[in-house]
Amino acid sequence: MFLSVVIPTYNRLPILKKCLLSLERQKIFNEVDQFEVLVVDDGSIDGTCNWIEQNLELFPHISLIKQDHSGPGIARNTGVDNARGDVIVFIDSDLVVIDSFLENHAACLRKNWLRKEDRRCFTYGAVVNTSNFNNPTAEPHKFSDLSWAYFATGNVAIDKNVLKQSGLFDPSFRLYGWEDLELGERLRHMGTKLVKCPKAIGYHWHPALSLDQIPSLVNVEIERAKMAIVFYRKHPTLRVRFIIQYTFIHRFLWEALTFCGIINEVNLRPLLKFLIRRGFSALAMELLRFPLNLINVRQIYREAKLKGLN
Repeated sequence: MFLSVVIPTYNRLPILKKCLLSLERQKIFNEVDQFEVLVVDDGSIDGTCNWIEQNLELFPHISLIKQDHSGPGIARNTGVDNARGDVIVFIDSDLVVIDSFLENHAACLRKNWLRKEDRRCFTYGAVVNTSNFNNPTAEPHKFSDLSWAYFATGNVAIDKNVLKQSGLFDPSFRLYGWEDLELGERLRHMGTKLVKCPKAIGYHWHPALSLDQIPSLVNVEIERAKMAIVFYRKHPTLRVRFIIQYTFIHRFLWEALTFCGIINEVNLRPLLKFLIRRGFSALAMELLRFPLNLINVRQIYREAKLKGLN
C-alpha cells in the first residue's frame, strides 16, 4: 500500500516542524510499502517554504507544493492531484502523530477492504487536543476529545479512487469551515463507511486561550456561519441543519444560556482573565464557547435571510 499524506498549511511553521518530524519517525511494518508527504503551502508568509526548502535533507518523504492563498479545501485538492499513492491520508499541519500512525491506518483499511470486498470506507483516527507545545504527545485522552463528525479531515485515510469519485472538495468554501463535512455528506450518499481507527493517534496542538485571541475567534465564527449556509444550500436536509446549528433548538439554547447575549465575549473578559492567570485556560475557553456559539447561530440566521432561506 502506498500512502500519500496531504497536509495543507498556512502560517503554522513552529508546530508544522513537529508534525513533519513525527511523520519522518514512522515505523513501517507489514501494510505500508511506501509513503510520501505532500505539504501544500497555502500562501504562508511566515517562512514556511524557505524552511522546508532549506531542510529537505531531513525529510526524504516530503514534497513541497506552493499555491496562492485559496483555503484548505483547494489546498487538499492540489495535494490529491499531485499524489502518487493509492491511499490519501489527510491531516492538519498542527497534528503531531505517533510512530505507528500510518501503519495503523493502513492495517485498519486493509481489514475493512477484505471484509466488505470493496474500498468504500475511510478510517478515522483519534485526535487528542493539547496546548502543550513542548511535548504534545504527553496529553492524556479526554472526554472532550471525542468527536461525532463524519469525515473531519484532521485525521482520516481513504482510497484515492473513492475520494475522486466523490468529486473532492468544493472550491466554493473559501472561508473557514465545513468543506470537509460537506464532502463527507457526498461520501455518505455513496455508501462510504466510516471506520474508527483509535490506534492512529494524532495530537492536535492549539495555543492556550489568551484574551488577544478573542477577536480572531469571533471572526472564525462569522466565517463558519457564512460557509454553513453554503453547506446547507448544497444539502438542504434536517441532518445538515442540526450539524451547522441552523435550528430553533440551537437558537433558543444559546440565547437562553447567554441571557439573550447579556453574557458576551466583552463582559466575560474579567472572568476569563482571572481563570487564565490561574492556569484554567481550558475552562475559560469552554465558557467563551457560549457567546461564540450565539454569535455563530445569529450569523447563520442573518446569512439565511440574505439568501432568502428563512
